[in-house]
Amino acid sequence: MTADTVGGVWQYALGLAADLVRAGWSVDLATLGPAPRETHRTQAQAAGVTLIDTGLPLDWLATDADAVARSADAIAALAAARAVDVVQLNQPALAVARFAMPVVAVVHSCVASWWDAVEHGPLPADLAWQTDLVARGLARADTIVCPTRAFAATVQRRYALPVAPLAIHNGRTLPAATGALDARAFTAGRLWDRAKNVAVLDAAAAALSLPFRAAGPARGPHGERVALRHLEPLGRISDAAVAHALSGRPIFASAARYEPFGLAVLEAALTGCALVLSDIPTFRELWDGVATFVAADDAAGFAAAIARLAAEPDRRAGAGADARARALAYTPQRTAAATAAVLRRAIDANRRAAA
Repeated sequence: MTADTVGGVWQYALGLAADLVRAGWSVDLATLGPAPRETHRTQAQAAGVTLIDTGLPLDWLATDADAVARSADAIAALAAARAVDVVQLNQPALAVARFAMPVVAVVHSCVASWWDAVEHGPLPADLAWQTDLVARGLARADTIVCPTRAFAATVQRRYALPVAPLAIHNGRTLPAATGALDARAFTAGRLWDRAKNVAVLDAAAAALSLPFRAAGPARGPHGERVALRHLEPLGRISDAAVAHALSGRPIFASAARYEPFGLAVLEAALTGCALVLSDIPTFRELWDGVATFVAADDAAGFAAAIARLAAEPDRRAGAGADARARALAYTPQRTAAATAAVLRRAIDANRRAAA
């Protein structure tokens, strides 16, 4: 299984790998991009997985298509050397290589659908070659998986796939928070990413009397930056610090224009936070009926929704309880069981074809 240590893919891959190990699988976790830190190595050891730091460039941080193609070939060679039965690529562009075993490509996000959500016009050259590689990788993969049905439909449309990818929801396990409600609002994620649309929440914060905190990096790997004038920036903080911030069940908001799943929302819901979310298909699929929805660019609407919940503690607590009840359906065990079934089918199909 491939992974990187830059964002949420690490949490996803590590958690899935750990669950697969508990179910009897042997998992090699090969990282691309920035080298794993000691904390990553400790986590991998605790999960019982073999961590392999390839030192290869990560697809969306690579400078050109040839660099990604070389990474793909190297991963295919590594898989052959390790004599694995199946490969799960969490970077679908890597499927352009010739693998000796079946490949399951998981599309957590892609630059083409990101561009469609946040920009207008044709793809720029630096994203066009990445999109072409993803398209070629998806065409070669034996199975394609996405984290939601909504995103699977987007991927099918964007890459003209004959069949929609399988949808397997991500999962998390967190205890419910107890005690008094925190008189604050909160958001978390890659604040620098225009798709997260944090500028709308920053404008909403200007109209609110309660503090509104934002956790996550304000500067991206390519120098992207976001200026926050009204949100209280916490910067990049640890998972433990995020859990502490959620322990008071602040009102959680996301104005994302593009979100294939949204792990930060799931974590907030699990702790019992009331949710105020942008009205996009992914969030509707996961949280319809238990969240307050606002048009993604409606800063006044976000401010009003947050203020209403802050003014009605009973309603806010009830909304948080409803969000947690929904979140409990999105468990790591379900994710692992569904993914293991996909991996097993790929192995079995390959063995039948070879017989």
